[in-house]
Amino acid sequence: MSGPCNFARALCRAPARSAVNGIRADGGPDPDFTGLLAEHEAYVRALRALGLAVEVLEPLDDFPDALFTEDVALTFPEGAILLRPGAPSRAGEVAHIRGALAAHHRCLLEMTGPGYADGGDILRLADRVIIGLSARTDRPGAEELAGLLGQLGYRAEIAETPPGVLHFKTGCGLIDDRTILAVPALAGCPQFDGLEVVTTPSGEEPAANILRIRDTVLVGDRWPATHALLAARGIEIRPLPTDQIAHIDAGLSCMSLRW
Repeated sequence: MSGPCNFARALCRAPARSAVNGIRADGGPDPDFTGLLAEHEAYVRALRALGLAVEVLEPLDDFPDALFTEDVALTFPEGAILLRPGAPSRAGEVAHIRGALAAHHRCLLEMTGPGYADGGDILRLADRVIIGLSARTDRPGAEELAGLLGQLGYRAEIAETPPGVLHFKTGCGLIDDRTILAVPALAGCPQFDGLEVVTTPSGEEPAANILRIRDTVLVGDRWPATHALLAARGIEIRPLPTDQIAHIDAGLSCMSLRW
């Protein structure tokens, strides 16, 4: 099993103009499309600067949330898994990413239902994969996904996502192989036993959706206390803008599939 942050490739999708109508749990204003596109482009540049070969797929105007490629599939060096997104409006995205995944993965598995699972609820650790139950991932879906992960050689555990946290990874991310950054509501997650859990500074809970790429942690640029916390641990950070992405309930891990 390869390390959970040692990526060589990434698959992204450019945002369509319809992305301003993306799903959001609590309403709120639409993002600015120009700003959203600039944030996505900065993200792709950052992945490439860190040494990843990045393929950017064409936008899908019929699917406003399709730029969040992580929610419809999981990718590993051993193979990929097509998921069943929990939001009905996103179900059609799976067919549009199948070909790109098949081009890179000889082993392509697929959820068949009746359950659902979003990639935003999946946290890969060094020795296992955590599947968080949420409004987008139900227990039948988590159990089916755990079986598919087993076929790729990965052990899975199922966790509860606290109320008010959209996806499991909305509330947590890897600082390194043995350390989790988590919002206070997730800090006591039993599946984190044996790991060090660092809680987000007060008022900076949205910073929890960090993304470690090799030796660098990508983090939203609006969270100075989190930047200081990570820097004090000797972590190299790369702040990125996420203002517009946040309007549609997304963060840094959502915008790519990595392996």
